[in-house]
Amino acid sequence: MLREETFGPVLPVVRARDADHAVALANASPYGLGATVFAGGRAERIARALRSGMASINSVLTYAGIPSLPYSGVGESGFGRIHGPDGLREFTRSKAITRQRFPLRFGMQSFDRPGFVLPVVRQAMKLRHGHTPRR
Repeated sequence: MLREETFGPVLPVVRARDADHAVALANASPYGLGATVFAGGRAERIARALRSGMASINSVLTYAGIPSLPYSGVGESGFGRIHGPDGLREFTRSKAITRQRFPLRFGMQSFDRPGFVLPVVRQAMKLRHGHTPRR
């Protein structure tokens, strides 16, 4: 199938049995810069299934004309983002720093803890976040 990355006004036409087969053929490529889907009401489902950095629905290259959207590729089509908040994040390095505010009478990072600890932690999570953690 199509295995070379092309830059330019090229429109390959490949037969597919249905939309799922077309997505599978497109996703079989190691490249994934941009995609365009013309498919009526099912276009968004197809666009979400495509392995690409960007996708336009019922238009060509719309994503390139909106500077607030990230411009990117996946796989062999590159990594990283430019434009928008995601593009700015590419120039940052996040770092988590934590501090223990008060000593605990039992080790939370150990399975060797008293049986009352887990229900107390669950109740604290519910009070803090409004629900208990899911398994």
